[in-house]
Amino acid sequence: MTTAVPTDRERTAVQAYLRLLHTVQAGFDTAPGPPVVPPSVLAEADRALAAAGLDGNEDAFFRLLGSWCPRP
Repeated sequence: MTTAVPTDRERTAVQAYLRLLHTVQAGFDTAPGPPVVPPSVLAEADRALAAAGLDGNEDAFFRLLGSWCPRP
């Protein structure tokens, strides 16, 4: 079975997304209202997705994310 190795840019995009996800989760855990996500975290994720050619291509991104972080 052949395994595709993510590029550095794809890896960066997944890592940025996971940081964004963890930031949102922390916001839900600590604040009584909607979570406040720092604009820098959103911008990092946007830049990383664009650099990897994944902005606007959710299917490809979530396939990549699923291969990086499979659900238990």
